[in-house]
Amino acid sequence: MVGIGYDIHRITNGEYIVLGGIKIPCQFRIIAHSDGDVLIHAIIDALLGAASLGDIGDHFPDTDMKYKNISSSYLLSETKKLLDEKNLKIVNIDSTIILEAPKLKNYKTEIKQNIASILELDPEQISVKATTNEKLGHIGNSESIASIAVCQIEKL
Repeated sequence: MVGIGYDIHRITNGEYIVLGGIKIPCQFRIIAHSDGDVLIHAIIDALLGAASLGDIGDHFPDTDMKYKNISSSYLLSETKKLLDEKNLKIVNIDSTIILEAPKLKNYKTEIKQNIASILELDPEQISVKATTNEKLGHIGNSESIASIAVCQIEKL
């Protein structure tokens, strides 16, 4: 079974962003109900979609104050529990973060390891890539950040 996830959030001036559960120092912050981790949000939607369990808003709605400023890493661990309940195993995850800045080259390994740890996977089962939007549109003008993820899961 395969799932696709996508997330986008506006950004504004700040001191850091959170991607893959890792705090990355930069001149931005993500505007969101939770910590705004677009990478984890895309991964959650991909996993939920592959499992036919709806989407992130079904399970962790931004209208519920208990999720205000919550760590997306926690939401990912809760998503893993949902998959476990259905006897589903993650085969792999491929993801791309789309942003103009900061450069993520020095963070991708740490991000992979953190996601692997949360999902109890080998880091080799996770791919984290980053690209720019070539200065085009809202992402290219550093007004937003986005991520897309694809996953494969299977029955145990």
